[in-house]
Amino acid sequence: MLETLGEGADDPREWDGWRERVQRLGTALGWPVDTVVVRPHPGGAALAFGAPSDGLYAATELNEWAWLSQRRAFVLHAPGHPAAWDEDSARHTLAAMVAGEANPRLRQLEAQATARGVPVLADDDALTLGLGEGGQTWPIAALPDVADVHWSALHAIPTAMVTGSNGKTTTVRLVAAMLRAHGLRTGHSCTDGVFVAGEQIASGDFSGPGGARAVLRDPRVQAAVLETARGGLLRRGLVLPRVDAAAVTNVSDDHFGEYGIHDLDALADAKLTVARALDADGVLVLNADDARLAARGEKMPCRFAWFARDHDHPRLLAHRAQGGATCGVRDGRLHLCSGGQGEDIGDIGTMPLTDGGLAEYNIGNAAAASLVAQALGVPAKTIAGVLSTFGSDPGDNPGRLQRWSFGGLRLLLDYAHNPEGLRGLLRVARAGGPKRLGLVLGQAGNRGDDDIRALAGVAADARPDLVVLKDIDGFIRGRATGEVAQVIGDELRRRGLRDDQLRICLPELGAVRELLAWSQPGDVLVLPIHALDAKAEVQSLLDGLQASAWQAGDQLP
Repeated sequence: MLETLGEGADDPREWDGWRERVQRLGTALGWPVDTVVVRPHPGGAALAFGAPSDGLYAATELNEWAWLSQRRAFVLHAPGHPAAWDEDSARHTLAAMVAGEANPRLRQLEAQATARGVPVLADDDALTLGLGEGGQTWPIAALPDVADVHWSALHAIPTAMVTGSNGKTTTVRLVAAMLRAHGLRTGHSCTDGVFVAGEQIASGDFSGPGGARAVLRDPRVQAAVLETARGGLLRRGLVLPRVDAAAVTNVSDDHFGEYGIHDLDALADAKLTVARALDADGVLVLNADDARLAARGEKMPCRFAWFARDHDHPRLLAHRAQGGATCGVRDGRLHLCSGGQGEDIGDIGTMPLTDGGLAEYNIGNAAAASLVAQALGVPAKTIAGVLSTFGSDPGDNPGRLQRWSFGGLRLLLDYAHNPEGLRGLLRVARAGGPKRLGLVLGQAGNRGDDDIRALAGVAADARPDLVVLKDIDGFIRGRATGEVAQVIGDELRRRGLRDDQLRICLPELGAVRELLAWSQPGDVLVLPIHALDAKAEVQSLLDGLQASAWQAGDQLP
């Protein structure tokens, strides 16, 4: 896939010329190009075509050549790339690339696995047939003969994908806990790392295909839950062609302007890509309170499970009448239904994850996770047991609505990386009427100024008494140091905050210390922290202050 940029990027005549060149040269290379896709969007288009799995690099070169040749963009490039100004020369160069990349044994193994219903994972380094404890992995450079594979030992494992604008990591962690409680050795990947049987085996943002492959290739894993972020979907596609369940938690403003996604409708379509991995038996879990997801979901040819804040939401009522699975709240209790049978799975006010029912977004996450777990075979009693305790231990859901109470303060640590996430967190913070509200605030540099100002607007609506503006360590992403903080500060002033209510301390840990030094008993401090190292440092600081009986107003160690 290629993203067009610049002059002519949005010209359908140029796309037609590109298409004709791809098909002509693809045929000459022995690749009849049957699937060609043009996805227009504001400012350009995504131009894509299908190619053999052992020719993806050569296909990328062909794609670039076809566009540059059509545009007569005869740019200088490194030797060895196809010449945009000379088709005969380009054909010879591409033919050499195809021959060098060809791996007939890989394609034979993939074809045999597909015929046998065995999942396939392939990348630059390795081929895996089967998943988890039912899988085996070989280096790409040392693949076995088809006859030497022990096919009867290879199989799939229960697998789910979770995507959405907010709540992905919490939902993944909940489903993984439910599967473990059901007795399955579970692997999961998320923005914080890769985990097997509750043990972290890699740290970092693993919400893309790399994290998914790490989980699915671990021979200990008996069930898998994969956070599937928008960026990975748009850059790399689906890591698996088939899963047992997929969930889309919600869709809200975030990441606009990247990879042809400029509005909520396009974002909803991108998130719903996970539904393509479901066969007739797979279950798509959707948020009935999200109008975009609801409207699109009903048109998709798969089984559904719906969740909503209200157990008696019209869509849930209609779905249950047909024997479908739903999860929602009635009279303060979460109800899980399927096949005409209903189960009361707990009082939302006593679930640690909901903070006494104040964290409405986590009620939705709990409902989504319950439906995913049910689709993977976890009984309602086990689901209820996990919901009754999950979140009471800080290690259950680190960095997501983590709470401390010490020194006369209430402190909330969360990811809250977009307007909707921050709005939900501040709603929890404002409950009970704090004496004063303090907030640290920053944003990744790859967000547009309008998106950054929208985040600042949500903060301003909460009427904070102090905002400490920060950068996000490792997420400057092309901006100057402090540039994002400046945009946020300008918008907060425009919305009525005074200069004495704003401070700048760019390191995330320093921003938290600034807020603690300002605090007084009765305050609530809201800490959206994003970089993994900074989050660990802040957690260590707060744990230490709590253990030492530090009081607001005391000097910070």
